[in-house]
Amino acid sequence: MNSGANARTVAELDRGSHLHPFTSVPALLSDGPLVIRRGAGVLVEDENGREMIDAAAGLWCVNVGYGRREIIEAVYRQMNELAFFHSFGGMTHEPIAQLADRVVGLAPAGMQRAFFGNSGSDANDTAMKLVALYNNLRGKPHKKKIVSRLRGYHGVTIGAGSLTGLTNVHRLFDLPLPGVVHVAPPDTYREPGLTGADYAERLDAAILVAGPETVGAFIAEPVMGTGGVLVPPDDYFTEVRKVLDRHDVLLILDEVISGFGRLGSWFGANRFDVVPDILTLAKGLTSSYLPMSAVVIGERVWSTMEEHKEALGVFGHGFTTTGHPAAAAAANANLDIIERENLVARAGELGPRLIARLRAEIADHPLVGDIRGCGLMVGVELVEDKAARRNFAPERGIVGRLQRAAIEERLLIRALPSNDVAAMSPPFVIGERDIDACVTRFAGALDRVAADIKHGRG
Repeated sequence: MNSGANARTVAELDRGSHLHPFTSVPALLSDGPLVIRRGAGVLVEDENGREMIDAAAGLWCVNVGYGRREIIEAVYRQMNELAFFHSFGGMTHEPIAQLADRVVGLAPAGMQRAFFGNSGSDANDTAMKLVALYNNLRGKPHKKKIVSRLRGYHGVTIGAGSLTGLTNVHRLFDLPLPGVVHVAPPDTYREPGLTGADYAERLDAAILVAGPETVGAFIAEPVMGTGGVLVPPDDYFTEVRKVLDRHDVLLILDEVISGFGRLGSWFGANRFDVVPDILTLAKGLTSSYLPMSAVVIGERVWSTMEEHKEALGVFGHGFTTTGHPAAAAAANANLDIIERENLVARAGELGPRLIARLRAEIADHPLVGDIRGCGLMVGVELVEDKAARRNFAPERGIVGRLQRAAIEERLLIRALPSNDVAAMSPPFVIGERDIDACVTRFAGALDRVAADIKHGRG
């Protein structure tokens, strides 16, 4: 770094050179970034020494909290012993072999092999390629379409971004690609009383319109995250699975957020009693201390690959850093913490407390339409008209204003891109006092926004 750069602040350097993900370009150029410099447990601190509760766990991902020495030291030891080696051509090393065995063992019954990548987006791209591979090996080359859900979030690469059902991921990027079909999500706030069978009927109709002989897979998050923390009816996946089996369609379960305990069970597959054909994972695998994703392949796909292994030959897919030893060491240490501290059960216990406290404190607030969640994954939907369940006009940016007001209350939350939903998904190590503080600070942020609206400030 040159001396001129040394004289500039972190914020100035960032604003002049950094293209941020999912950030308003005009706002960043005008206001600059929020600089975070330290994290410990559930707390982070900005460059001015302001301490905040990170009720979002980063991006739904720092499940064991910040500053865990066990993970840091495991990575340090591994970097000293073997900082990098690849997995191409049958190469392996101890951390990734251990992790593959561990992930397959933790996964729902019938899962057979784990493939590793770097992000949830590339995991879902890999899943798309596996659908094509599976049907090509079976002699069904036209069975490639994938059904996804509006408001679903599956990543931002060209493939995964096409699966995502959010317009801000498609707009100006020429997405989605052909071959992706979007259906309505399970929104029990907007459509009270609908059952899993009702939603499965809609899926069945969409497959029939697309042509069952052309549809290869259906992809779904167990609980939809970025799309608004949409929790399906308990029988949703049971009924959906019946439809998929009837039409010979694979189930890809996107557990990038929910995997490794977020819903109070190891996987959403356990919570909703369904076994996927392909399972995609990321965030909670390492608690995002290092980038890593996994795709776990079920019996149906793997047995086809085995049966046609001569035709398959080389599996022509992978990344330079697939199975990175330091990331694998981080993942193994992270899973040790989750198991040793019984954090999956803890998430299942603390989530209902957070929802109950929110309902007691803010259910009657004029801006609050719905409070919902599953495990430590909670959404609060803001409305302009509670009786009509009508959201504010998108251009008013109400949930973004709530996120900024929460920072003033020393609380980090997520402003989700559709239907004015604010999300909280704290680290599993959060204590009851910090949960109470989250609720109090969130209520304070709501009051700030309500006062602005009352006085005509937007």
